[in-house]
Amino acid sequence: MNADKIFTISSTNDFENQAIEIFNFQYQHVEVYRRYVDLLKIDPKTVDSISKIPFLPIQFFKSQKVIASGYTEEIVFTSSGTTGSETSRHYVASTELYKKSYLNGFQHFYGDVEEFCILALLPAYLERTGSSLVYMVDGLIKQSENENGGFYLNQHDELIEKLKALDGAGQKCILIGVSFALLELAEKYNLNLQNTIVMETGGMKGRRKEIIRSELHEILTKAFGLKSIHSEYGMTELLSQAYSKGDGIFQCPPWMRILIRETNDPLSIAPIGTSGGINIIDLANVYSCSFIQTQDLGRLHPDGSFEVLGRMDTAPIRGCNLLIYE
Repeated sequence: MNADKIFTISSTNDFENQAIEIFNFQYQHVEVYRRYVDLLKIDPKTVDSISKIPFLPIQFFKSQKVIASGYTEEIVFTSSGTTGSETSRHYVASTELYKKSYLNGFQHFYGDVEEFCILALLPAYLERTGSSLVYMVDGLIKQSENENGGFYLNQHDELIEKLKALDGAGQKCILIGVSFALLELAEKYNLNLQNTIVMETGGMKGRRKEIIRSELHEILTKAFGLKSIHSEYGMTELLSQAYSKGDGIFQCPPWMRILIRETNDPLSIAPIGTSGGINIIDLANVYSCSFIQTQDLGRLHPDGSFEVLGRMDTAPIRGCNLLIYE
């Protein structure tokens, strides 16, 4: 299986063809997925469009080892979970493929990472092991080769002084942070950033009163002197990320796509513009499962962009996504 082909996708037809090819590969080689498809009594020979592909419920990553036969994991990413909850485990057969996915995804939306100094305020993730977000941000920091980039735990004063100096000198920066930590900064400092992108990854982690995304962004834009706040949408079970450059409207890279399923019929795809459960096609997940039925609620727009509206009523709250959405 030539996984690198996904980064050459340039049309809807390309995406469809590669999605069907990966579906057939995973049906043959990922035992958990094959058993699930068979349980649904779906003949893989009849799957000739992405609308017919079965999506594996994300809960399987908590109870099963989702990896293609003949492959061994190079790393295992784990979700943060909540107290007493079972965590997801993503067995990643190729860290090189993950690196290509997050680097190509970043370049698709923001250009060369070498142009940026990346500052990370991710205390909840740094305090545990197995975070795919920390792995990605660490890789971006190293790829940028900017000596001023790095992670910050609770050194707020040091971070702010570094940020003011870099921004004032005209250095393009990205401050990526978990929501509760960015709120703490916003309450302590007022800045007028000219060359910095502030990007939230979601996540109150039970440390703050939960607020809607628009309220969070309003607080952050005022505190940092910005017109908009960017957002990142990813999860342990994915190797790709969607990004929003404002207003909570996310875009996917060419090898990732969102479909919305009917809330009362998880096997049916909802019309564009209606809200429902988020199904994700992440072709970078070639050695695990590329077709995931999440427990997030969303709405798809005609141009392929999407909004995240919250969580399904019966879904446990994600440790990395305790933000309430509009």
